[in-house]
Amino acid sequence: MRNRMVLAIAAATALLAGCGDDGSTATTPAAPTSTTGTMAEAPSVPRDATTKRGTASGDAGLTVTNIRIGHQPGFDRVVYDLGGKGTPGWIVQYADRAVQDGSGKPIDVAGTSILEVQILGSAYPFDSAVPAYAGPDPATDPSAPAIAGVYRTTVFEGTTQSFIGVNADRPGFTVTTLTNPTRLVIDVATP
Repeated sequence: MRNRMVLAIAAATALLAGCGDDGSTATTPAAPTSTTGTMAEAPSVPRDATTKRGTASGDAGLTVTNIRIGHQPGFDRVVYDLGGKGTPGWIVQYADRAVQDGSGKPIDVAGTSILEVQILGSAYPFDSAVPAYAGPDPATDPSAPAIAGVYRTTVFEGTTQSFIGVNADRPGFTVTTLTNPTRLVIDVATP
């Protein structure tokens, strides 16, 4: 049992290292959690493309502070760094088109497929007291071939909406959360 725990921690650390090119100091990651159970082994290539849902904690008030993209063998990873309090919920699903919540404005998203990300338990930066993501829109990383770009992080009625342009026809994906710091992680299978 102890060897499996050490292996799981080592695998999680190695996987997260691929997303940490921003020059910040790394912290030891916590084991990921998901709606499908605990991860006792290294993540495998995502195969399931159905809608994924998770519930936010009752005290959640989170703001996206950064978006990172990285490549791992068999999948590309999008990490939404979150500041504020509580743990996020989520609805992540493929959409036929990208439409901004509230305004109904269409958003041009590159790629073959559009993965809509809704981060539940969100707060405006003035409510969470943390600065919002101010990086490029879309965020891109040429080393991650499955991801055409990560678009927008707008908050509307307690939900942050974002879109991931995917360079394949609706490949499998997984959604997990990590803590210390709080992150929402989406892994998308590479073609």
